[in-house]
Amino acid sequence: MHAIENVMAADEKERLILQHRNLVKHMALRLISRLPDHVSIDDLYSAGIIGLIDAIDKYDASQGIPFEYYAKIRVRGAMLDEIRSMDWIPRSLRQKSSLLEKTCLTLEQRLGRYPSDEEIAEELEIGIDEYHQLLDETKGISLLPENVHDTICEAKEAAHLASQSDELFVHTYQREIQSMLAEVIAGLPHKEQVILSLYYHEELTMKEIGAVMGFTESRISQIHTKAILKLRTRLAKRLGRDDLPSSVFNGE
Repeated sequence: MHAIENVMAADEKERLILQHRNLVKHMALRLISRLPDHVSIDDLYSAGIIGLIDAIDKYDASQGIPFEYYAKIRVRGAMLDEIRSMDWIPRSLRQKSSLLEKTCLTLEQRLGRYPSDEEIAEELEIGIDEYHQLLDETKGISLLPENVHDTICEAKEAAHLASQSDELFVHTYQREIQSMLAEVIAGLPHKEQVILSLYYHEELTMKEIGAVMGFTESRISQIHTKAILKLRTRLAKRLGRDDLPSSVFNGE
């Protein structure tokens, strides 16, 4: 009897894995567009499948939460853990990211507005093409769940799933921070707001957003990076270290 039950359980697990593997693939495609070329999408996909299996094992239907809703959180977490374990960000790149963020903050304080691409490039004493290359190089720095926008979005989705294993979500699910984030996003240029909405809420890939907006995938990635940079610098000015994960401040 137990053997039959175990076989049935294994069959059901396999069915759920096959049913949701395209979700894992889509999430991997969304993440890979924000990472350097040497990061393999196959590694992200494999990690995501492990996260999916973890979700299947831990899912409790009695909570009234749709499985796909719960699985997305576990899959994303597994992928982010995989990226973190790679330790793919060299010290030189962290320094570049930190310099870029500090330059933007300094210029914004000096000008009373967010600086243009040309103004940032001039302050860094580099050409505009080199500046765009810098955006490409640093596109994944603020990616992990420490990325303030991802953190808040994931926290909103998972607030009612909170347990001791979900302390990150509980810690970041603060109404005041959400309100500030919404206010900062509202202050971004319309194009940047649209890209953030399409990426985080509609969950399109960078390539799909490019097709919708008539830009290349690379250009969409650059605009996204600038938008996240603005969120980081503006929120860092308004919030203390106890309000946000440490990586918002140290560039991880």
